[in-house]
Amino acid sequence: MNYALKIKGYSLAALAAAAYGTNPAFAVPLYGDGMNPVSVLLFRYFMGLPVLAVIMAIRGKSFSLKKDEIVPTMILGVLMALSSLTLFESYNYMNSGVASTLLFVYPVMVAVMMIMFFHEKFSISTVICLVVMGAGLMMLMKPQGDTSLSLFGCLLVMLSALTYALYIVMVNVSKAVKNIPTTTLLFYVLAWGSLVYVVMIACGSELTVPQKGWGWINLLALAVIPTVISLGFTTRAIQLIGSTPTAILGALEPVSAVILSIVVLGQPITVQDIIGGSLIVVATTIVICAGPVDKAILRMRKMFPKGRGQ
Repeated sequence: MNYALKIKGYSLAALAAAAYGTNPAFAVPLYGDGMNPVSVLLFRYFMGLPVLAVIMAIRGKSFSLKKDEIVPTMILGVLMALSSLTLFESYNYMNSGVASTLLFVYPVMVAVMMIMFFHEKFSISTVICLVVMGAGLMMLMKPQGDTSLSLFGCLLVMLSALTYALYIVMVNVSKAVKNIPTTTLLFYVLAWGSLVYVVMIACGSELTVPQKGWGWINLLALAVIPTVISLGFTTRAIQLIGSTPTAILGALEPVSAVILSIVVLGQPITVQDIIGGSLIVVATTIVICAGPVDKAILRMRKMFPKGRGQ
């Protein structure tokens, strides 16, 4: 693949992760304003649709889908809606920063799926990266004060991670999806996902709206930054560099969440946070430099061959 395209893919994946890390900063205040997760997500998805429609119109992209593209986009929309819902629901049971950090078991899920079902090579650099990333996430994923993690909250986050991992893998392996332009694909993902929340409200979930003007600003920010920008960049990154590197670079999201919690919410930062964030940056650097790292490790192994008869 062209080196410039790889750099573009890595950059988009990193920016997507940083953008997705803004979810708690915009969503949690809306809960305090009387909204529930289903309503927040319904407005988030609905408000993202006209933004995407304008982008598509400017770029001259078609809104039409082929017959064999309808079902795959529908499945992707449902997966994304379920992933968003379980994550946003988890904010009601545990610290949103911890939930956002726990979510990033999904790169491991993606890597395992690609190896088990699609025979993707599991390189040495990927193993090292996942170990370093896991150490960084454990440093960030600490209970606040004397509080303990909610088992139900953790279950919700695991479901969110699983559905998001399935989404990423499907975008990577589905031939029908690969032929759909990024903005068109995201438009239909949000459209189908919106229907999930419409059905939930029709079945009895309460529809709530912001009580204050800033609430609508938060909803618009949710629609643009962690939705249109993040998911759009993620989809394009998968097409450029594949699902596993994109998923691993997504581990930058907790770093983004920590920075926002300090700057926006005024939460303190600890040495443990700094170490955890640094380890994640190191892990993502390993992904970007995977080729040279693998070659260096291979050369080192050749320097110490196993003796005969061992």
